[in-house]
This record gives sequence, C-alpha cells and structure tokens, in this order.
Amino acid sequence: MSTHAQRERLLLADLLESAGPGAPTLCEGWTARDLAAHVVVRERRPDAAAGILLKPLKSRLDRVQQEFTAKPYEELIQLIRTGPPRSSPFALKQIDEAANSVEFYVHAEDVRRAQPDWTERTLDPVFSDVLWKRLERAARVLGRKSPVGLVLRRPDGQTAVAHKGAPVVTVTGEPGELTLFTFGRQSVAHVELDGEPDAIAKVRGTKLGIDA
Repeated sequence: MSTHAQRERLLLADLLESAGPGAPTLCEGWTARDLAAHVVVRERRPDAAAGILLKPLKSRLDRVQQEFTAKPYEELIQLIRTGPPRSSPFALKQIDEAANSVEFYVHAEDVRRAQPDWTERTLDPVFSDVLWKRLERAARVLGRKSPVGLVLRRPDGQTAVAHKGAPVVTVTGEPGELTLFTFGRQSVAHVELDGEPDAIAKVRGTKLGIDA
C-alpha cells in the first residue's frame, strides 16, 4: 500500500510536468524547473542539501542546484517520480514518510496555487490528521518569527500554539491550509484570522516557516 509521501510525490511530479519548466511557483524567484531541481538535490545530494539549513554550506548548495537545474526537465521529473537511490536515507519508507509527506504536499500546492486557474483540493481525513500531528510538533519552529502570539485552530476546536505572546492572533482552518499558512504561504491559505487588525496585518506580512 502506498504511503502519503509516495502519493504526494507522484502528484507533485504530475503537477510539475503539466505546468511546464517555465511555470511560476509560490517559491519566490523559482520556476517549476527550479523547484524540481530543489526536490531532486534534497533527496540525492545530501552533501549539498545541508545548505538548506546551514548557511556556511549554502554556496555549495547553490552550485549543485544550478547543475541540476541545467538538466533536461523531463529527467528531473523522472528522478522525482522514481525517488532517491537505495543508498539514500529517504529510500527507507519510514524516513520518506516522516520527511516528505509535508514537504511534497507544500511543494505540490506551490505549483498548483501559482497557476491562475487553480482549484482547491479536498484532502482525505486521514491525511489531514497526519498533517495536523506534524503541525502540532513543528508549530513552535514554524511560528517562531511571528511578531505576535499565534494560535492554530482546526474547525473541530483542536489548537496548537505556534508562538507565545500578546496580542494573540488565532488562525482557523483545515490542517492542510494551516500547514501552508505556517510554511509562509499566508497569501494563498484558506484560513480565518481572529485578533486585532494591526496584529493580523503583522502576521500576514511576516515570512513564517523554517527558512524564515
């Protein structure tokens, strides 16, 4: 039986293929080709991918990313579909699921929601719960740059504190939408924000997420 990460991987590959290499994405400055190269480098070149989080290694990451960006677009799509080599930690189903379910979901929406005719996707309840559990664990990291208190709330009332502070802004939405919001895609996430107008404006204008 396929995992959430495997399904999101194939969906991302399909979306990238349909969009074409020059299509825009929600990743600032990146086309679909750039995003595809990023996904491949992250899985296949751990020596360079460390630069995603470690600034001293960023120049190496940029160099390797440029090399992969120059590859035929069809080859990049195929590398995403087939997944990492057996020697990669990502080849282990448990690691793939833990590391890539959210990653591929967010990047799939980066492609989908950058297109003018995009339509909202309905997630199955099981996957929504998976996203919520991951969000609960990562909320403090994702929301650490919030200038005000930030609480995430599901429609059923479950909450997670992303940042302590005052005043407080409560963001209500489905887990997938809250995930996009906290990963810095506030402008396209279908959520409702409750709080003081100035505080809401500050949250909308702050780059949330791991790379914030």
